[in-house]
Amino acid sequence: MLYSPDELLALLIVTGGIVVQAWVGIGFGLLAAPLLYLIEPAYVPGPVLVLGWMLSIVVVLKQRHSLNWRRVLPAIVARLPGSWCGALLLVSIAPWQLSLFFGTALLLAVWLSLRRYALALTPFSLTVAGFLSGVLGTTTSVGGPPMALLYQHESRLTTRNEIAAFFLIGTPLSVLMLLLNGGLELLAPSLILKMTPGVLLGFWLSRRLEGAFLNDNVRPAILLISALSALVVLWQGVTGGLNG
Repeated sequence: MLYSPDELLALLIVTGGIVVQAWVGIGFGLLAAPLLYLIEPAYVPGPVLVLGWMLSIVVVLKQRHSLNWRRVLPAIVARLPGSWCGALLLVSIAPWQLSLFFGTALLLAVWLSLRRYALALTPFSLTVAGFLSGVLGTTTSVGGPPMALLYQHESRLTTRNEIAAFFLIGTPLSVLMLLLNGGLELLAPSLILKMTPGVLLGFWLSRRLEGAFLNDNVRPAILLISALSALVVLWQGVTGGLNG
């Protein structure tokens, strides 16, 4: 399989984004999507969604015996109505308005977390986080922070594994809701095929990092990525409002 210079650069970006998500639990879409879009707009959203979903498959297969499916199940179930509501909102409300609302809400959640206002990890809070992740992921393509903020005080491996299980089911649901509402075309299979080695390499590198770093506290990374996600979503809203 031959790669052009641009495709090699894209492969490097995918690998780096996968390393972050495989280590923290979120971050691939936020870090990779804007850079890949600059190289070739066809990478977004289809290939980015599928590549992130591939990582979820790898993580869940590796950690299937230690996953607490019963705990994360409420969030998975709530993702379906959240994705449906997100798809409906895209049809009825200007996307930039949604971006402003959700970006502000995410920043508020990060600020409350910094003030040590932490939510308990309960079936109810997981249901709410799963629903919001479905809405936010479907409308803005940044659906990880609601779940990650809920898991910020859990161990890094628990956070990564259970969020991967959530995305394993949740991402296809968002894609399905968008397809049913005519909002997404999952094209560019050749790009997905060429970027797949980046998913495997990124996951392998993240496994090497597990032995290199002893710090298991993922909270600072989650708060940083969530804050960056909020700023990206807000920027989408501001630019969309100005252009609209």
